[in-house]
Amino acid sequence: MCMEISLRCFCGDREASFNLRDNIMTKEVVTRVYCPTCSSKVEFDSQRMLWDNGWIIEYDMDLARFMAVSKLGIPPEEVTPEFLFDQGYATWKEFYPGELEDIQEEKAAIVALLKVDPQRYFCEIRSWANARMERLKAEGWRKAQAI
Repeated sequence: MCMEISLRCFCGDREASFNLRDNIMTKEVVTRVYCPTCSSKVEFDSQRMLWDNGWIIEYDMDLARFMAVSKLGIPPEEVTPEFLFDQGYATWKEFYPGELEDIQEEKAAIVALLKVDPQRYFCEIRSWANARMERLKAEGWRKAQAI
């Protein structure tokens, strides 16, 4: 079971949703998020931040290490921003912030085929999903790179 949290970016322009895998981490582990607009104005610290295609996630690494040691038995030196994100302990809910809104229109046209031509729908949705994933990889989204 995952807990979901949402945070506004530092400049207040955008919102990002996060999943916290297995409720291991608390919502306080993600301290700030910076969208591509406000991330350009922050000094990046790789010891407590993760960069993903213009977005920056800032973590409370002391809290994250405490939670990982106490709940998972993981040595504190293994708990990095990359570990938190890539293992799903504090990662985007989607492949990137705002993804669900971005794909609604694209997907709606394909889903409409389901009632008219189910076989074509399955071909189109599979083709769309594969092409979309390749596009996300090419754009550099971290979660897409792992697939």
